[in-house]
Amino acid sequence: MADICIRFDDVVAGYKDFMILNNLSFEVPRGSITLLIGPNGAGKSTVLKTLFGLLKPRQGRITLNGQDVTGAHSRDLLAQGIAFVPQGRNLFGQLSVYENLELGGITLGMKTTHERIPEVLDFFPRVKERLHSAAASLSGGEQKQLEIGRALLLRPQVLLIDEPSIGLSPLVVQDVFKLLRRLADQGTTVLMVEQNVKSALKYSDDAIALESGRLVLHKPAAEILADPNMERLFLGGAHTTAGR
Repeated sequence: MADICIRFDDVVAGYKDFMILNNLSFEVPRGSITLLIGPNGAGKSTVLKTLFGLLKPRQGRITLNGQDVTGAHSRDLLAQGIAFVPQGRNLFGQLSVYENLELGGITLGMKTTHERIPEVLDFFPRVKERLHSAAASLSGGEQKQLEIGRALLLRPQVLLIDEPSIGLSPLVVQDVFKLLRRLADQGTTVLMVEQNVKSALKYSDDAIALESGRLVLHKPAAEILADPNMERLFLGGAHTTAGR
């Protein structure tokens, strides 16, 4: 039986009276890449925000490595090894690459941050070359790599990443996916939302399809890639019985 890292059990979450996640339950094995797929509005990004404490569940239970983290504050979740790379650009554009990395490690203290920055930069040789350039001067791909690098400073057990391919060229997207695969192979649990589904599936272990905040499919990524009805599933027509 797989070693479970993340577990959602009957989770209901949303904004005011509008519920987005509806009695959602699933499990994510440790050291794997699990891809969240489904149509716009299915609740994919809401899963990440709820797990990271940006949205409080109205019902249900979320556990991390067997520990109940339901409704925990993002700061406490960071301390427990969860890092979140949200959608879009989230850098301080006028600050240098190095200064952005320093800010990413602010919870660690400067001594530890400065010790870890070189190991993070080893993952990103192109970013390393631009260390003293303003973050705004980096290409879209380099900026996304810097965001991921900032998260890696925390040596996260769990990496939540939302739409990493937005605005990136196909070659850079493949580089990002390869990096995530490498991290997972080294033991990091990755939970990802990505619209570039076919490419992401090639690097993922499992995929979870959501529709209206409910689980409609949970299978190995390779099985979904081989499914002749793949396009129908991704466009929101999935009414397959949930299961593994």
